[in-house]
Amino acid sequence: MKFSLTTRYLSIFILIFFSYKTIGQINKETNIPSVYTNIHQDEQGKYYIEKDSIRYYERDHKADYTLTNLKGSPAGTAKGIKFDFGIPDFSGFLYYGFIPYGDSKHPMPVYFRQLSTISKSKTNINIRSMRGTFDMIGWEKSGMGTLGYRVLNEKGDILYDGKVSFLFKDGVFEVDNTIIEGPFINLLTADGATISFETNMPAIAKVTIDGKDHTSKNGTHHEIKIMGLSADKEYNYTVNVGNNTQEFSFRTAHNPGDRKPFLFAYASDSRNGKGGGERNIHGVNSYIMKKIMALAKYKNISFMQFSGDLINGYLTDKDQMNLQYANWKRAIEPFTHYFPVYISMGNHEALSKIFEGKENNFRAYVDRFPFETESAEVVFANNFVNPKNGPSSEDGAKYDPDPNKIDFPSYDENVFYYTYDNVAVVVMNSNYFYAPSTRLIPFTSGGLHAYIMDNQLEWVKETIYKLEKDNNIDHVFITEHTPFFPNGGHVGDDMWYSGRNEPRTWVAGKPLDKGIIERRDQLLDLFVNKSTKVIAILTGDEHNYCRTEIGPDTNIYPENYISEKIKLSRTIYQINNGAAGAPYYAQDQTPWTDKVTGFSTQNALVLFQVDGKEIEVEVVNPDTLEKFDAYKLR
Repeated sequence: MKFSLTTRYLSIFILIFFSYKTIGQINKETNIPSVYTNIHQDEQGKYYIEKDSIRYYERDHKADYTLTNLKGSPAGTAKGIKFDFGIPDFSGFLYYGFIPYGDSKHPMPVYFRQLSTISKSKTNINIRSMRGTFDMIGWEKSGMGTLGYRVLNEKGDILYDGKVSFLFKDGVFEVDNTIIEGPFINLLTADGATISFETNMPAIAKVTIDGKDHTSKNGTHHEIKIMGLSADKEYNYTVNVGNNTQEFSFRTAHNPGDRKPFLFAYASDSRNGKGGGERNIHGVNSYIMKKIMALAKYKNISFMQFSGDLINGYLTDKDQMNLQYANWKRAIEPFTHYFPVYISMGNHEALSKIFEGKENNFRAYVDRFPFETESAEVVFANNFVNPKNGPSSEDGAKYDPDPNKIDFPSYDENVFYYTYDNVAVVVMNSNYFYAPSTRLIPFTSGGLHAYIMDNQLEWVKETIYKLEKDNNIDHVFITEHTPFFPNGGHVGDDMWYSGRNEPRTWVAGKPLDKGIIERRDQLLDLFVNKSTKVIAILTGDEHNYCRTEIGPDTNIYPENYISEKIKLSRTIYQINNGAAGAPYYAQDQTPWTDKVTGFSTQNALVLFQVDGKEIEVEVVNPDTLEKFDAYKLR
């Protein structure tokens, strides 16, 4: 059979065309991490999951509200400040008032008697009306000041608390360099700390302490490391950005192994609660968090650990996630000018790709990718300042599908440890690579809620062994968001799954070797049998407070458990405090219920008084100041 020249050219064109499409499809598919299964891209680059010959596409992740929008792009006018939120047809209200720096150790807005109406996404603040009797910051004389503003929608839901500094020159107001988040004390040591904050525009910031200036690079995110100070000493520090100057103080840590008395605090689960108002500032129970922080400062704590579910989360847009994180940081900010809060991830910090369809009510979640820019882990790290001494990722583990490339999210700043005097706190991430749709994990692959993967486990082992040999450390606290022994609200998952060992993380279409209870037991064996210093596991997830004895007499298995069992050689405690404002859970019955004490659905702050080899605990309701539990750990 002979082909004409035209036919031959046509055949070659068709071959090249389809080859190009195939290559293009392959290149697009390489955007999908190899740790996932059954996720594809179509010819337009849209992600979908195909199951039973049905395509379920990724949900459009455009958010109603984002941090970028709700900052409002403030700009100066002849009368004050104008705002444009950039949201079509957005209506609502803007409350505002001066922040009187220097009048209080914990400066917060004092709201003016009037409010501004937001119409078609725009509104104005008339600073000229805040003269005379209402000028408690002296802006008329100094020509400068700072306003706090609160954005509400037309239903009255509080969405965001912002700040803007201004200058008044030649009869016109200008927006000035503003510290819009912070300053926060981070990474406290015996000879210094890292002071972090955000500004509204790029700037070179300066921190002055003990007569020395420390500057940041030009930008909007600032982390300034202070070193060379004396241990256990109070220092005043001044933060300067343009015309904006703020002064606070912090106390350096004790020298390692000093064994002087100190107090630290623990809580988790501050996602939005019920009851209206500040109990839900777009994802955060700011009411209870402010109460917790005020109590912590009043008690003069040295540091605080907060272990997950800061926000409501479960989002698909990272700028909406940034908004909820900003609201959480605003709640703690007036107090964390003075002491550090070490923060870790929970399940509500999930940032996902969601695939859904009406057929079969299908909905599948996986950790957002690309992991380097979109994952829950990287967005968390971008919002907080934590130690960078944890493992890198799960890359290189035996289940890594491609050892020559980065396949997993990072552990940077979400798995770490830190020390203070004779105490070490080891922070784990039990919601890493998290896929919230548990029943579909074997189909999509992804991380199981409460599961600790192999590389993290090995890092924890190495860290515990290192701390065992450290003569400066007497007490080790382990913290992760999910209880080893759930008692109310999460008996069906956490590290128990109603007594089923089958649930586990899947990678690239294959299950990991160990089930959830086996992995729990590996950790228990390490903390109880192979360590002498681990004293307690601090958990959350369940929105209640309780203490569970974990020891030789604790029943930790379901009936007819067929896998290998471990024997515990000594007693430690699980202290659950998921009572920082999320909706409560009542107590359930479990095999270890007889070892549970102090169960309460009150809001709670747990305070640890460390005095050498002894530790006393008290648990206080931050809303009522009622102390409702107290005991000795050692």
